[in-house]
Amino acid sequence: MKNIKLIEIPSEIGAGTRGASLGIEAIKIAALDFMSNFFVHFPSESIPTENKILYEPIVSPYAKRIKGLVAMYEKITQSISDTMKNNFFPVVLTGDHSSAGAIIAGIKMAKPKSRLGVIWVDAHADLHTPYTTPSGNMHGMPLATAINEDNLENKVHDLDNETKKQWDYLKGIGKISPKVLGEDIVFISLRDYEKEEKSLIEKYGCKVISTAEVRRKGPENVVRAVIRHLSECTDIFLSFDVDSLDSSISKGTGTPVNNGLREREAEDLISKFMQNRKVCCFEITEVNPTLDKENLMAEIAFNILQRSINILMMS
Repeated sequence: MKNIKLIEIPSEIGAGTRGASLGIEAIKIAALDFMSNFFVHFPSESIPTENKILYEPIVSPYAKRIKGLVAMYEKITQSISDTMKNNFFPVVLTGDHSSAGAIIAGIKMAKPKSRLGVIWVDAHADLHTPYTTPSGNMHGMPLATAINEDNLENKVHDLDNETKKQWDYLKGIGKISPKVLGEDIVFISLRDYEKEEKSLIEKYGCKVISTAEVRRKGPENVVRAVIRHLSECTDIFLSFDVDSLDSSISKGTGTPVNNGLREREAEDLISKFMQNRKVCCFEITEVNPTLDKENLMAEIAFNILQRSINILMMS
């Protein structure tokens, strides 16, 4: 049985739409509505945010609020690293997906010799850099920090020195870069990404599994293929962005996209991945209750969370 620790990171400075910082509370409310005492079972830690900078003017348009993200990376990497060194399995609930870059860094700091695979269940590739971003929102960039990539071949913007320095810091945190090899990233239900990201997916040979493939082969076969693809990895980080779900059910997230997973497909995928002993950290992200009706997105996220943890506790 694994020792589980819940880490809550209600940061939303990387998102373009406001409200993701409320996602964790919304998931807790869903637990109460289901009469579950899930959240009192496990030790937990809430990482202080830099959300106050949402009220300040944007200084770096191609890496919005990156100064706050530098501070978040410092806090998150420390927490994840300490948690793992103390033999806990971190289950991380985050506001927006920009925190994932720091989670990956924290895993590597705890296990510097490990070869880390990443399973990214998300409608988006999150491989932009400040040089290529169409929006400047940092939740579109965490994987680029993990693979230490600027993507200068597809450069659209020039950066000022301060932004460049901060971006380089995010990529190099923990004095290990890259933290993940591009070929060790698997995207599931990826369907909304730009040509700049596509060129990196091709350059590194990241594995991409479409929603249609999940439906055709079934979650069990997909999980088997992914684990086989990552067979050289010693550890795996599993990140679940709720916008991987179809937009018909994922109203409560900042960037919903059509043609996504059904709730049951996502639940089956995640729980089957969680049975694998290499998975060392699990994240659920981007629940935004301000965009939702009847807290549906948080309820779905809670169901997935609860089923996943039950599996961890049995393993």
